[in-house]
Amino acid sequence: MTDDSDPQPDDTAPQPSADAPTERTRVLVPLAILEGGAASAGLVDLLEPLDVTVLGYHVLPEQTPPDQARLQYEDRATDALEDLAAEFGADEGTADHRLVFTRNRKQTIDRVAATTGAGVYAIPGATGPVERLLVALTGDVAVDRICAFAAELVGGRDREVTLFLATDDEAAGRELLSAASHRLADRGLDVETTLALDSPPFEALLEAATDHDAVVMGERAPSLRSLVFGEDAERVAAESVGPVFVVRRPDEDDVEETGPERDDQERSPDA
Repeated sequence: MTDDSDPQPDDTAPQPSADAPTERTRVLVPLAILEGGAASAGLVDLLEPLDVTVLGYHVLPEQTPPDQARLQYEDRATDALEDLAAEFGADEGTADHRLVFTRNRKQTIDRVAATTGAGVYAIPGATGPVERLLVALTGDVAVDRICAFAAELVGGRDREVTLFLATDDEAAGRELLSAASHRLADRGLDVETTLALDSPPFEALLEAATDHDAVVMGERAPSLRSLVFGEDAERVAAESVGPVFVVRRPDEDDVEETGPERDDQERSPDA
């Protein structure tokens, strides 16, 4: 049995024009919408080249039915979400929003990512302009996929990009960093590389993150949730202050939750 009401579709949001790019990555930005969740100006500017789904969620007490929460909070939450989606480009058709009242934040975010086709999760941070981007070759995501997202995120703008790798194998590490830097150079980026040797990989990543405004990193097995909402990603976000972008594995099983009962409800804006 699942505990959350389904995302509120943004059926009224403008759709991309026929001339819009068809392969833009969609980034899911989850925000605790009734707890003052907001997007910094730096995050909005950084995501300008991408499509965005703003997921406004509110975690319900066990005894509160989703219908009751909607009656009490939906109008206020929807107004806030519409304003946020507008910041990310809803008027231009590059952003939409979903509203969910849930008892399980992690499952909700996984499901919304699956239904919207989001390839990346963002952990928002309170940051100003993003000038320095750390691209960590971590997790179980192919280097090509991480580099492709980093290049799309920069979008031809003037940003300092550092490729980071922590390993005990110096020769293999330098080879991987060289190959990744060439991939980014082919996409027009000028990058620096940092190789951390003989150091605990995660601690080395935390130290590197403090000198950058945002971090791109790959998802770890066995699940996306354990990285995005587990200790690792939360610590990176806390140490770096700025946003952390977690690139999903392409073979992630985007399976909708099933069970003998579902407590999901959906109401269109016209209902």
